[in-house]
Amino acid sequence: MTSTLRTPSLHATSLTDGEVVEQSDLGSITRVTADTFPILSGMSIKRIVVNPGAMRTPHWHANCNELTYCISGTSLVSVLDSYSKFSSFTVGAGEMFHIDSGSLHHIENIGEEPAEFILAFRSERPEDFGLAASFGAMTDAVLGNTYDLPAADFTKMRRDTADRKFAARAGDPDVPSTARFDDPHKFAVEAQSPAIGVAVGSARLARAQYWPALKDLSMYSLRIREDGMREPHWHPITAEMGYVHKGNGRMTVMDPDGSVDTYYLKEGDVYFIPRAYPHHIEVVDAPDIHFAIFFDQPMPGDIGYRASASAYSREVLAATFNMHIDDLPAFPFTKTDPLIVNRCNPVDSEG
Repeated sequence: MTSTLRTPSLHATSLTDGEVVEQSDLGSITRVTADTFPILSGMSIKRIVVNPGAMRTPHWHANCNELTYCISGTSLVSVLDSYSKFSSFTVGAGEMFHIDSGSLHHIENIGEEPAEFILAFRSERPEDFGLAASFGAMTDAVLGNTYDLPAADFTKMRRDTADRKFAARAGDPDVPSTARFDDPHKFAVEAQSPAIGVAVGSARLARAQYWPALKDLSMYSLRIREDGMREPHWHPITAEMGYVHKGNGRMTVMDPDGSVDTYYLKEGDVYFIPRAYPHHIEVVDAPDIHFAIFFDQPMPGDIGYRASASAYSREVLAATFNMHIDDLPAFPFTKTDPLIVNRCNPVDSEG
């Protein structure tokens, strides 16, 4: 990719080069929150890589739900929900899992290659607690009372209120046979038939319609070929946060003050579109593009430019655009927006 495909923007930044939370031989965590990407509102994103034999230690999020997409690797995920409801399940590439706010969970690499995840949170500044760190907040006597043990039994336990995010596993992984079964926390989005599938692109949907566990987040796995385009549209009550998994693209966003932001995206970039801001996506300098697009609603909806032109008479449109009715384009009637359209015109020059 040429260097021209990286444009500074208020709406886009790099997750790959984001804030480094943790970096060691066991794995890495980078994140983009409102502290480094001020436009974020109600959402944020992390990239976690867990190396073979390592784990993201048990922890929970105090102020938000989590929706995670697995890029690569094979991992064991455990979840302890309210009322002592426990489950564990395996996750591989193209699969997702959902964690409620406050639920204890861990991610353990049980394969031979690094496990990579993209995590969306329903807060622009997620708050985390680690299980080991929470033990550090309590005295030996308090822990002894909790477990009906002498306080002295806890004196050798290393305790600190700082979260130890990664740990190495001793020995082989302990994977229960039931972990291979389906689980309500888990959803195989890439195994789903595309809800929207045309010659130039497709969209697989992880939303409450197909995955009841979702409460305030959802995700589209969107693929567009170079001869296709995501039509200009807006989401009336839904913010959008996207991660570029493969390919290069260009987006245009309009802000309420009339300013227009056109920027170029490459693999590892993330963008954010506030609710109801019009925008579009197209492929640039690549054969195709794959986005993991997260939304702050369990059932996101949109209004597209095609249906918008069909909603009004040509007289209203002519007055709206301040032009003679005979000079209006021959807008095709569109009852339902297609989401992905053919790109029948040459790509605009880079600007």
